[in-house]
Amino acid sequence: MQPDDLPRYEVLAIRYASVARVRQSNFLHPIDGDPDALMPLDFFVWLVRGGDQLLLVDTGFSKVSALARQRAFLQEPVQALGALGIAPDEIRDVAITHLHYDHAGNVNQFRNARIWLQQREMAYATGRCMCDAKQNHFFALDDISVVLKRLYAGDVRLIDGMHRFAPGIEFHRVGGHTDGLQVVRVMTARGWVVLASDAAHYYENLEKQNPFPAIHSLDDMLAGYALIRQLADSPDHIIPGHDPQVCALFPPLNLSGSSIHRIA
Repeated sequence: MQPDDLPRYEVLAIRYASVARVRQSNFLHPIDGDPDALMPLDFFVWLVRGGDQLLLVDTGFSKVSALARQRAFLQEPVQALGALGIAPDEIRDVAITHLHYDHAGNVNQFRNARIWLQQREMAYATGRCMCDAKQNHFFALDDISVVLKRLYAGDVRLIDGMHRFAPGIEFHRVGGHTDGLQVVRVMTARGWVVLASDAAHYYENLEKQNPFPAIHSLDDMLAGYALIRQLADSPDHIIPGHDPQVCALFPPLNLSGSSIHRIA
């Protein structure tokens, strides 16, 4: 199908938690300015909806995980969905960008959903790399076990590389941050938007080619920067995974107690 023939979807960013950080902790290489200046990190899940599609991108983490990892917790992702009039059982598809604790918790709350995950991510999260504490620190074993149980139940769709989920919605493996990290490309009223997740934590990581320091493969991460630029209609169509600027740039929905922003 040509772009003009594709459906247009609404994309919402749901902010559910935050943590204080300083600037230098968010970049692999030295930066200009004060390295100790505050640069908080926000946590999001995303909702893609339109026509007969209702796709949740990532599932966030719970209040229990927030306490364990000392994150400021704002709302349960399912609470935000409820503010939109969506019950967990109505979510039929969940795309997990990668299996880190802040993207793949709460999967058990979506019992009717198919889980879309890169095969390389499952292999990475259950393979020899998990013997390394510097890599397994970002995973929660309880979350991985839920996904494994769903795999055995036939609810997980393991994909390899690029996958067209529906007309105007695509999944693309980029790797880098984890071996099987995928991004979600969505056709919207303003063109192709890329939900970059942790392929770019902040706008500034991408703009300055200075990655967030949690890296499985630096070569893949830098190649991923080029890929997401290619997939998006412009730099303004790339949505980073953790940047508070997302909430400043895109208008919030008028829903009491919920931090939900319309990306497109």
